[in-house]
Amino acid sequence: MPIAVGMIETLGFPAVVEAADAMVKAARVTLVGYEKIGSGRVTVIVRGDVSEVQASVAAGIESVKRVAGGQMLSHHIIARPHENLEYVLPIRYTEQVQQFREDATNVRPYLRP
Repeated sequence: MPIAVGMIETLGFPAVVEAADAMVKAARVTLVGYEKIGSGRVTVIVRGDVSEVQASVAAGIESVKRVAGGQMLSHHIIARPHENLEYVLPIRYTEQVQQFREDATNVRPYLRP
């Protein structure tokens, strides 16, 4: 299973919380972190199967539109990021999110046909 990283950058913390919530609800991805850039810019980062990350990012983008004053600044998906990125940038799975990674790889009962 190719693992991808997906990112959404917003203006305003409520917008990024809304995006992150929509992202993890829409697809089997793991929220691995967020970065406060400054000047109200915040980026949320998810990992998972390429198709799941694509669905997740699309849902996150749409959800930001529902936040009063929230603004989507940028988004990007990297399929199969180079392993060196994980050692330098905050995109790797950590012990704190391991249980959610395991949940994301299992089919949730409410998603079963």
